[in-house]
Amino acid sequence: MILAEERAAVCEYARRMTSDGLVVGTSGNVSARQGELVAVTPTGVDYAGLRPEDVPVVGLDGEIVDGSLKPTSELPMHLTVYRQAADPDGKAVSAVVHTHSVHATAVSTLVTEVPSIHYMLAAIGPTARVAPYATYGTEELAKAMLEALEGRRGCLLANHGTTTFGDSLGSAYSRAQQLEWVCQVWLTARAAGTPNLLPPAEIEHVVEKLRGYGQRQNPA
Repeated sequence: MILAEERAAVCEYARRMTSDGLVVGTSGNVSARQGELVAVTPTGVDYAGLRPEDVPVVGLDGEIVDGSLKPTSELPMHLTVYRQAADPDGKAVSAVVHTHSVHATAVSTLVTEVPSIHYMLAAIGPTARVAPYATYGTEELAKAMLEALEGRRGCLLANHGTTTFGDSLGSAYSRAQQLEWVCQVWLTARAAGTPNLLPPAEIEHVVEKLRGYGQRQNPA
């Protein structure tokens, strides 16, 4: 089976989206890329019972290469990221996560950028933009998303949800979680009063700090 590891990872993270409350039912979708091929969640299939062989594999042109099920209706969004989005640090774009998470979707109806309530917004970039609304599954939505992603690793989609990407499904998924958490914090603070926000320079500073975050192996 081609892209066996990627298909298994797609199943794992699709189920995690449901258990973590980032989607309801079969909404939201994930994909993983290897070379010119992409493993992506199928449309309208319950993630609880999703098997690697159920995950379709498509080329970057959208043509099905392997699998009997139709890909997600949001395939244009995923392929647009792989073909045209760029990681700010030049890392490979190998995975995309699209959620309908509650707090981020709520924030997408209120602002054009996620307010800088917490420094972990820097996991996305200097800001997290909100792409203008367009009908799901359309090239119009993919285009709006791509503009919002410029210089960023994720964005909100107005009245819809979020899109994040990374060099692995783990990193893309973590960004989706961070984005949802930041939105939840802002909504909670806003409900109690007028939140104090961090200045743009501090977010930029943390963006730089995160480039060296985590464990690094010493050269031999």
